[in-house]
Amino acid sequence: MSWVIFLSIVGIHLVAAMSPGPSFVMSVRTAASDGFGVATALALGFGLGATIWAIAAMAGLAFLFELVPALFTTLKIAGGAFLLFIAAKMWRHADAPLAAPADGATPRSAGSAIRLGLITFAANPKTAVFFAAVFVGLLPPDIPLVWRIAIIGAVFANETLWYIAVARLFSLPRPRAAYTRFKSMIDRLFGGLIGLFGVKIALT
Repeated sequence: MSWVIFLSIVGIHLVAAMSPGPSFVMSVRTAASDGFGVATALALGFGLGATIWAIAAMAGLAFLFELVPALFTTLKIAGGAFLLFIAAKMWRHADAPLAAPADGATPRSAGSAIRLGLITFAANPKTAVFFAAVFVGLLPPDIPLVWRIAIIGAVFANETLWYIAVARLFSLPRPRAAYTRFKSMIDRLFGGLIGLFGVKIALT
């Protein structure tokens, strides 16, 4: 195992993490609606979800999917259904105004945001297949434990720090003001996108 291989894996995963998907859409919407703190907790959930799939890939979960295709299909359908549920909630509450601090309302708790991020990321079992493909293609079979831990740590850092950056950008006053002004339209757009991602995950 060399630093070149390690940095290659980190770079490939970072590019994949930055590609638009349901996590990105949810991160933008959460940052604009609930603020930086809650969106940061959501990012932590995404990082934990990515870590779980990376560990599962190292443990051979993708090989299990090949042996038992029904397991992979079941996870895909369940994940797609969860994203459709989130999309329906966003669409249904699109016209609800944002609660102001004067109303005595509090934003989503950090714990619930972490859980939402974790479940959202776990809703796509193809992540395990992605990690397995990268690991099989680049990792030597006798990789030492310390390098495995370093790779898992890098996956967590990539995913979490990227979505913290997204959270910071879209929690700034101007993006938040734009979201407040066009909340109904944005929530329906984002709900539709998440719904499409859910259908794609379930059917492909």
